[in-house]
Amino acid sequence: MASALGTVPPVSKLRTYASFVRFEHTLFSLPLILAGVFSAPGAPLDATRWLLIALAAVGARTSAMAMNRLIDRRLDALNPRTRGRELPSGAMKLGEAVALLVVSLAAYVAACAALGPWYLRVSPVPLAAFAIYPWLKRFTPLCHLGVGAALALAPLAGFAAAHPDLERPAAALWIAGFALAWVTGFDIIYATLDEASDREQGVHSLVVRLGRERALRVSALLHRLAALLLAPAVVAILGYAPGGATAHANALIGSFALLVAVAVLLSLEQRWAENVNLAFFKVNVWVGFVVLAMVLVARLAGGF
Repeated sequence: MASALGTVPPVSKLRTYASFVRFEHTLFSLPLILAGVFSAPGAPLDATRWLLIALAAVGARTSAMAMNRLIDRRLDALNPRTRGRELPSGAMKLGEAVALLVVSLAAYVAACAALGPWYLRVSPVPLAAFAIYPWLKRFTPLCHLGVGAALALAPLAGFAAAHPDLERPAAALWIAGFALAWVTGFDIIYATLDEASDREQGVHSLVVRLGRERALRVSALLHRLAALLLAPAVVAILGYAPGGATAHANALIGSFALLVAVAVLLSLEQRWAENVNLAFFKVNVWVGFVVLAMVLVARLAGGF
């Protein structure tokens, strides 16, 4: 009856909103945030702080995607692959998208304020990254680094939220370096989907500048670098741990085995780059969770 009257059922509207912000992409950022939380020992977090971290993460993630979709709505309408998205197709009104952005920004800022004054002062940093990177494709083929930089903030944010003293940040910094190289590399693969449209519309990407084959070589180099950057992260985490030699040895073996698993996943992603759905959503989605598992295993040396 609701559809017949021209209104949209609430469940359908919620699905539209979730699709608009690509809620499933949280699977990339969430494990990186948690890896940052557990990258150094500290006092156990209480339920309130966990809740505030979750609220800040969801608010930041939602606002990032809302900004991206709002800024890119004209380009999305011109691209055959993306013209079916919520704003170009009319499934979602511009006012709804702006309202969702405002609510998510408010939730993020409120959570930062509740975490403490320092968090409120630095809260514009991720927002600036989110607002800048959608514009980069208008100017530079290095635009993929903007996406990488935005997700590289995730482990740093998790570390800062869980460690107000900001002591022992080395592991979180190495994980951020990994995230920068990893995400930049898979964004290059993702850009191969839009090569023809980007050339037609004058959108910049490494795929457009270098051609598909050479761009994928750059992506492969970035993914090799990403795997290498995890090694010093493991060493840093083990260096924080007060456990004995046996605990260190077991944690070292387990965490480096998981590091190898990350390298294998990234290698498979490159091998299957021609099938972006397989490489991006079936393989790539597991990388962050394996990195989180690596961090947790390394922390076992200190008994948490």
